[in-house]
Amino acid sequence: MVTLNRIYTKTGDDGTTALGTGERRPKYDLRIAAYGTVDETNAAIGVVRLHTHDAPEFDAMLGRIQNDLFDLGADLAVPEREGKAERLRVVSSQVERLERDIDALNDKLAPLTSFVLPGGTPAAAYLHVARTICRRAERVMVELAARAGEPVGTAGIHYMNRLSDFLFVASRAANHNGAGDVLWVPGQNR
Repeated sequence: MVTLNRIYTKTGDDGTTALGTGERRPKYDLRIAAYGTVDETNAAIGVVRLHTHDAPEFDAMLGRIQNDLFDLGADLAVPEREGKAERLRVVSSQVERLERDIDALNDKLAPLTSFVLPGGTPAAAYLHVARTICRRAERVMVELAARAGEPVGTAGIHYMNRLSDFLFVASRAANHNGAGDVLWVPGQNR
């Protein structure tokens, strides 16, 4: 259980923040950007959930994802180090659950005839916002993983890749299973 007694510590006033290991890093550090962007994704999904109370099964999927994103933030905040006790990590079963949710939503969708523009219902539009933030988080994580001495779990990267797919499919589901999708018309405004 996490207990937060005091919200402000003043330790970040010097432009640094602490990882879960206690190590201090500049607030612009790529690892901080990675878990910060995962947090942005989570917040965007929270906004989506303002519009999903009439779809409890769908809302529950989003709730599970929000919890997974906190797991991922914890994973990124404590880099895996040789000889250190194992901490909370995103695991493949979380990715597999997300894939099952994608399949369940996708089975009900009308076939795509064009690229989809962000829009339609409020939930669909906000899901597209969450998807684009998720893609940015994934790019930052991949960049971080490419740096020497900056481990990032492969399951976490896989999770974010699947999550962007989920958010796309979910946006279509929120648009009356694709019937309300706003489709791209190439060259429409020439």
